[in-house]
Amino acid sequence: MRYRPLGGTGIHVSPYCLGAMMFGAVGNPDHEDGARIIHTALERGINFVDTADMYSAGESEVIVGKALQGRRDEVVLATKVHFPMGDGPNRGGNSRRWIMTAVEDSLRRLQTDWIDLYQVHRPDHTTDVEETLSALSDLVHQGKIRAFGCSTFPAEEIVESHHVAERRGLLRFRTEQPPYSLLARGIETSVLPTCQRYGMGVLTWSPVASGFLSGTQRKGRPVDLTTGRAKLTPGRFDPELPINANKLELVERLVEVADDAGCTLPQLAVAFTQAHPAVTSTIIGPRTMAQLESLLDGAEVTLNDATLDRIDAIVPPGTNAYHPDGAWTPVTLSDPARRRRPHSERSAV
Repeated sequence: MRYRPLGGTGIHVSPYCLGAMMFGAVGNPDHEDGARIIHTALERGINFVDTADMYSAGESEVIVGKALQGRRDEVVLATKVHFPMGDGPNRGGNSRRWIMTAVEDSLRRLQTDWIDLYQVHRPDHTTDVEETLSALSDLVHQGKIRAFGCSTFPAEEIVESHHVAERRGLLRFRTEQPPYSLLARGIETSVLPTCQRYGMGVLTWSPVASGFLSGTQRKGRPVDLTTGRAKLTPGRFDPELPINANKLELVERLVEVADDAGCTLPQLAVAFTQAHPAVTSTIIGPRTMAQLESLLDGAEVTLNDATLDRIDAIVPPGTNAYHPDGAWTPVTLSDPARRRRPHSERSAV
C-alpha cells in the first residue's frame, strides 16, 4: 500500500478503505466474522475503516469498536451522522443539537475517545450549513474528532460550505464521500473538480454499483429480491425494469473489458475508481472474507489508457447509468412545490 494524504489534514490513508456497512443485521450479523474481516484488512495494509451510526442501527459501529480494541492507534477511523436513529423529530439531521448527541453515541459504540474523520452523511435543508460547521468545529477543538467531511453533497453545496467557513472563521469540510463506479460517473462533471479545487480528500463508495459489478449480476440470471441489498431496494435490482436491464447490458460489455485486461469485473471496477486523480481512497464493503480477499487480490491492477478509452466508449465520462444514491433525494426534486410557481403567478394557457 502506498499511503496518501487525506485532504490536507496530514493524515495518511490507504488507497483502499474498508467499509463496514455490511457488518451487522443488514449484511453479516456474525460479530466474530466481522472482526476477522477487519483484522485481515489491517494485515493486508489497509489502515482506513469507514462506518456510520445508521448502519444496522448502530450495530456496525459496535462490531468495528470491538474489532479495534488494542489496535485503535493503527487505524484511521471514520464514521457518519445524519440519518434518523430512533423515533422523534430531533433524532437525526445536521443540527448542533443532534450532532452533539450522535457523536457521543458513536464514541461509546466504537469504544474510543476520538474519531479521526466525522462525516455528515447527507445534506439537511432544514439546517443552515453554518450551524453544522460550527458544531463540527467545536468537536475538533474539544478533541472528540480530528477532522470532518461531507458525504454525497452536490458540488454547489460543497462550494457554499467553504464560503461559509471562510466568512465565519469556521473549520471546513476536508473530505467528500460520493458514489462512483463504472456505471455511475456523474461526479466527474463537477463534484470531483470541486474537491480538487478546494484540496479535499475523496472517499468514493459503491465501486461495484451495489453488486451490479460484482460478477454475480448477469444478463439472463435470476435475481433473488428477498435477500441482501435487493431486499432493501428491490426496484434497483429487478431485471424486468428497463433501467436495470440497461445496466445488465452494460455489464456484459464491461465483462469483456475485464477479461481482456486480465482481471475480474469487480477488480476492474475498483481499479477504475483509482485511476481518477481526485480520488484518495476507494471504499470496499465486503460482506464475507472471500469478497474481501478477491478485491484485495486486485489491488495491484492498473488500467492503461487503452482500457480506460474502452470504458469511456461504454459509459461516457460524467454520465450515470442509474441514480446511484437511493437513500436520499434533493428536496428540490422530492418536493413538487419547490419547482412549481404558485397558481396565482402562473400564466393562463
